[in-house]
Amino acid sequence: MPAAAVTGSHSGIGHAFAEILVREGYQVHARDMTVGESMKSRGCQTHECDASSEASIQTFATGFKGRQADLILKIAGVLHLGISKRIPVPGFIADAVRLPGIMAPHEQDTLEPTTHSVLLRTFSTNTFAPLLLTQALLPSLLLSPHPRTGLVSSRVGSIADDSSGGSYAYRASKAALNSVGKSMAIDLEEEGVVVVLMHPGYVKIGLDTSGKTHQMKEAVEPEEAAEKLWKVCMGNGIGETGRFWHREGMGLDW
Repeated sequence: MPAAAVTGSHSGIGHAFAEILVREGYQVHARDMTVGESMKSRGCQTHECDASSEASIQTFATGFKGRQADLILKIAGVLHLGISKRIPVPGFIADAVRLPGIMAPHEQDTLEPTTHSVLLRTFSTNTFAPLLLTQALLPSLLLSPHPRTGLVSSRVGSIADDSSGGSYAYRASKAALNSVGKSMAIDLEEEGVVVVLMHPGYVKIGLDTSGKTHQMKEAVEPEEAAEKLWKVCMGNGIGETGRFWHREGMGLDW
């Protein structure tokens, strides 16, 4: 039975991804800031791990020492820094995925008011955590006959697509994540690791506490987004490693 590690599985896209993995026959290791009962009831093994803490990531990875990891899904974050509501982000082992992340309120993330604290926290969750989680789980990933890593990024991180400005911390952290994913694809290509970067589009999840996303015609439920991202993640081979994809399957510019 292939093994998958999913972060931020308590709700939203992470929860939907975990259910897909169970359906597809994976042994699912669900990771979050707190251990959730909902994933236990679905037959998942649950683990407490703070993706923004390097020590916590290392402790989580210790549980996989010497064991094959076939899939990592990483999802975690909040829309507004300073509110307690969090949202998941995917992370796989042989197939690894990370999602949207955290984003400061617009009034804190424009040119004049953005701060070192906002930048550091945003990068810590959106960029550093996916890199460090992959690094920690790499020995287990390389034991898989079909290693795959999926990074759920955002089109906001596309420099070519930036026509609105603003969102300095979030936009820069996602551009940096795309760079991390591209470098990872180059470094791991000889090992046969497929790296897929993905844009989830607008999703009706708690990341947007204003409710505006729910009113957008293109916004979809987490279950639909996860199904489409799953097809994108699993539908690309080593020949497409390091590319950036929309959930609908179109290639995106950097």
